[in-house]
Amino acid sequence: AKKVGNTQGYEPDQPIPFNHQKHATQLKIDCQYCHAAVDKSRHATVPSMNVCMNCHSVVRQDSPHIQKMKTLIEQGDSFEWIKVHDMADFVFFSHKRHIAKGIACETCHGDVGKMQRVAQAERLNMGFCVECHRKEKAPTSCDTCHH
Repeated sequence: AKKVGNTQGYEPDQPIPFNHQKHATQLKIDCQYCHAAVDKSRHATVPSMNVCMNCHSVVRQDSPHIQKMKTLIEQGDSFEWIKVHDMADFVFFSHKRHIAKGIACETCHGDVGKMQRVAQAERLNMGFCVECHRKEKAPTSCDTCHH
């Protein structure tokens, strides 16, 4: 089992390969198109197959991976993406707060737009967060992240 937080470089194979470089950089699809409500929620929301099929019902239908998703949907089945960026359950982290402050996704997630396969770019442990909070003069009291 994968440890959470300090797994810099973690780069799992996904059930269906998804090329962020192609979608985010070449096609210029905004992060929030697939990771909907990240600006309103604590969580980034990993997209469902339906989000993929919004485009892929007409684009690249011949891809075996798209065919696999289409078949799963028709069968009422699905798969789960393997979470790359994870924090311990006792840590409260709000994407919404960070986005509201104008912090770019790349600050913590690295340049995902250059990644064919997503890897954890930063440590995402307490030291990483506290270092950034100090630099940005953000709250560093324990109850900021530990509720």
